[in-house]
Amino acid sequence: MKLASAMAAAFLGACISTTAGGRPNVVVILTDDQGWGDLGLHGNRDLSTPNLDRLARAGARFERFYVCPVCSPTRAEFLTGRYHSRGGVYSTSSGGERLGLDEHTIAETFQAAGYATAAFGKWHNGMQYPYHPNGRGFDEFYGFCSGHWAHYFSPMLEHNGEIVTGNGYVTNDFTEHAIEFVETCVGAGRPFFVYLPYNTPHSPMQVPAPFWERFEDKELRMPHPPERGGKTQHTRAALAMCENIDWNVGRLLERIDTLGVREDTIVAFFHDNGPNGPRWNGGMRGRKGSTDEGGVRSPLFVRWSGTIPPDTVIEPIGAAIDLLPTLADLAGLEVESAKPLDGISLKPLLLGEARTWPARTIFSHWNGRVSARTDRYRLDDKGRLYDLGADPGQKHDLAGEKPEVAKRLRAEVAAFKRDAGSGLRRDRRPFLLGHPGFTHTQLPARDATPHGALKRSSRHPNCSHFTNWRTRDDKLTWPVKVAAPGTFAVDLYYTCPEAEAGSTVELRLGEASLRTTITDAFDPPYTAARRDRVPRKEGDDKKWKRITMGVIDLDIGPGELTLRALDIPGATVMDFRLLMFRRL
Repeated sequence: MKLASAMAAAFLGACISTTAGGRPNVVVILTDDQGWGDLGLHGNRDLSTPNLDRLARAGARFERFYVCPVCSPTRAEFLTGRYHSRGGVYSTSSGGERLGLDEHTIAETFQAAGYATAAFGKWHNGMQYPYHPNGRGFDEFYGFCSGHWAHYFSPMLEHNGEIVTGNGYVTNDFTEHAIEFVETCVGAGRPFFVYLPYNTPHSPMQVPAPFWERFEDKELRMPHPPERGGKTQHTRAALAMCENIDWNVGRLLERIDTLGVREDTIVAFFHDNGPNGPRWNGGMRGRKGSTDEGGVRSPLFVRWSGTIPPDTVIEPIGAAIDLLPTLADLAGLEVESAKPLDGISLKPLLLGEARTWPARTIFSHWNGRVSARTDRYRLDDKGRLYDLGADPGQKHDLAGEKPEVAKRLRAEVAAFKRDAGSGLRRDRRPFLLGHPGFTHTQLPARDATPHGALKRSSRHPNCSHFTNWRTRDDKLTWPVKVAAPGTFAVDLYYTCPEAEAGSTVELRLGEASLRTTITDAFDPPYTAARRDRVPRKEGDDKKWKRITMGVIDLDIGPGELTLRALDIPGATVMDFRLLMFRRL
């Protein structure tokens, strides 16, 4: 039995026992680094997105919807209805992506109402439980918790904390799991909340051959920014990945229809930031990483057949912070967050009930840069003012012509900085180890601090490993806090050439320690980049061998976890990928 089927079967018992009073199902689809312009609906003639175009026309589409400049903040704002800095998200890796444990999530809202909840894909808001999706209201999780992944074809993933191997291309695989989860819950009569955060078209630029073959030599007709340079193949790969996303969304929507729950299911679709390259984006200034319009404008499509009128076009501005209150309101649920939300319910706009709508300002910020958006204007992070209706490229600064507008928005930005801040500057939160509510704790190379001559395989930590382990002065450390005392089996994932086998390594936390000798050689080639359509900036990857180091007893409290070599008979110790603790 394949994993998706096994997961669905295991979940069936839980699905049978609970109902939620006829409330609508909810599916939220989020794509990674897909720009506003990467849709046929928005005028891009270089690709075809018929399923997403139909989704938009079958319900409501927002003309001006805003997310964050990069991945993890947008996810945090969707999950909480609050600006990401309030929840402690200040980076995209090494712990800075973790969403504060005192934040209430959209999944917890739906779970408390009796919904079956699941997330399939890229999480990017914390790895160690209870930062893990299973600790944030999701009954089921299949995917990866890091910010990017090195390989998109049958890679190492996880299912509810346990390491597994994926089945084929990741976007197809995540969609298949979502479909089977929906089938299970429909069959059991239980409403579902499914979060489907794809990790494409984020690099590395990998896409199955049938999609790539349509783009490999395709002449691109849309105008692109002049700094494009040698980025044509990157654009082609990104568009091919977007067509794959469209195909997968179509598969999921078709299954919802054939199961007979179209009118019982709300489907929302949006992106996490602007495009990850200088490709066509409607003439807007900015792309991923920018707080300008092109870096933070996203589509939002919401379909609820029979309830939201088709071809509803919504002009007032909205944002990712609005999705929790909006979806909860549509489902008739109370949001039990102890903290005030920054977002508002857009239900009156979706259902055509809003005769008037209040003016508001939405803030886009990252790394101390803040811009402010009203229905008409954007004040950029340099204090320049633009009329976005007339000037989407932000070419003409109106601050001198409209000083009162500029003054007002500058004051609002200053107040926002005082209130919501611009993110943490230093993160003193340790990595939590051994929470009693969860079996597995993963401590990857991503979160380790290297000492000595150890080298990280990539300047991007998220899916990296360590090499050049040559001396007893080399070591890896993690600041951890053991959540509850217990006994743990520890697995180590490594590679090691035949000639270098035999090193003894020690894992130590305070007075507790265990040792093992790397006796089994395992030296596979790097293979991840072989599937790239465009040369990558991230590091390459390979298969990893798992060994059980032994069993260790840990007491509650903070400390520094250290992995070091005690004896090195060869030239190197090993390449290191991760540690996995399993509470016994």
